[in-house]
Amino acid sequence: MRAVTCRRYGPPEILRIEDLPRPVPGARDLLVRVVATTVTSGDARIRGFRCPALFWLPLRLAIGLWRPRRPVTGMEFAGMVEAVGDAVTRFRPGDRVFGLASVGAHAEWLTVAEESAVAPAPAGLSDIEAAALPFGGLSALIFLRDIARIVPGERMLVIGAAGAVGACAVQLGRHLGAEVAAVCSAANIDLVRSLGATVVQDRAVWDPGREEGRYDVILDTAGAGDPARFRRLLAPRGRHVLLSFGAAGIAWMLLTALWPGRRVVCGFAGGGAADLRFLRDLAEAGRLLPVIDRVLPLEAVVQAHRHVDAGRKRGALVLTLDPVPG
Repeated sequence: MRAVTCRRYGPPEILRIEDLPRPVPGARDLLVRVVATTVTSGDARIRGFRCPALFWLPLRLAIGLWRPRRPVTGMEFAGMVEAVGDAVTRFRPGDRVFGLASVGAHAEWLTVAEESAVAPAPAGLSDIEAAALPFGGLSALIFLRDIARIVPGERMLVIGAAGAVGACAVQLGRHLGAEVAAVCSAANIDLVRSLGATVVQDRAVWDPGREEGRYDVILDTAGAGDPARFRRLLAPRGRHVLLSFGAAGIAWMLLTALWPGRRVVCGFAGGGAADLRFLRDLAEAGRLLPVIDRVLPLEAVVQAHRHVDAGRKRGALVLTLDPVPG
């Protein structure tokens, strides 16, 4: 099978298309024929091993000290179940599925555990559209619902609202009952407004100092900087949620947890099959729309990583293992 491999950490050019054996599903696994996958910011960080110094050693021990222990890249996928293990009960061959794997999705075939983040694909969405939802959707859902604990009527600001996570966060924030404002590049203002943000500001001219005490939740998907810069934006019991953080973010989180008031909160996105089914239901109802930057063939994976590294991706960047539709 064709598969994208990363045999060492480095720039996009280290990636290769290799011919590897098709994986064999275990008793509780699905064998999925991947039709569409994506290149996410997470894929790019793992390839280049870009992480805060605080997490360097734990992450190297987890994914490979000198090179990735599991070389096939990719997390998001959509496709069809080709075979199931003897103990699988919820899926059968021929089912359309979508999900999020730890690695291995940049390949024609992928094995995933039945109990992992995999679910029936949304009816009415193509595989290309379905593949664009799990990473951004699960990240936004976990950070808003479980970490920020947003409640109906609160005011929320999404920084980096046109990216894969930000575009889902705008839509999910509206679904959870929040009043959503957003910051993005000028080119994406109309897109973000169409997703449900009531106020959208151009990041190039936005002045945080003019909005003191306005927001109950700030969701920073873009790593916009020091929490001190945005502290005055928060309401008295507001939460500044960091999607990426290092020692400074942890220090802010611990410091602000010592007394009631404005807080900085950090965490890691997770999510499983139940959360994916929740996203699927929203997508089928037209309340969660995939945003796709571009669709490229698997062989263009280096080009895709370069685009992600440039930091101007709008929604998801999809790779297809079938011919790219016109």
